[in-house]
Amino acid sequence: MELLWEIAGWAGAVAILSAYLAVSMGWLKAGRGFQIANLLGACAFIVNGAFHEAWPSVATNVAWCLISAVALFRMRGAGQPAAAAADAPQVQFPGVPDTTGQLAIVEAPRARRFT
Repeated sequence: MELLWEIAGWAGAVAILSAYLAVSMGWLKAGRGFQIANLLGACAFIVNGAFHEAWPSVATNVAWCLISAVALFRMRGAGQPAAAAADAPQVQFPGVPDTTGQLAIVEAPRARRFT
């Protein structure tokens, strides 16, 4: 039975880290899929933490689980699409590559010549 709790802990780690990696690399939007992976990963961590009596970890993952559950509930209630941030305005930060597929060319103003 101990092996089952260890598998749950590792599965939770894989779920949460995979979701974080996918959002960080731009492969996945921070929408329902991301929140579901966090919810399931946190639940698995709760089971594993309770088995090992790691109560600070359990408390942290209960909060993590609740945050994901509330986010999913709000997405459902607001009728948001799977990628909740899809309608948000895009911001281009200096030094960050543009991944939107839109290209804006801005020319510097030319100095006037007085002769």
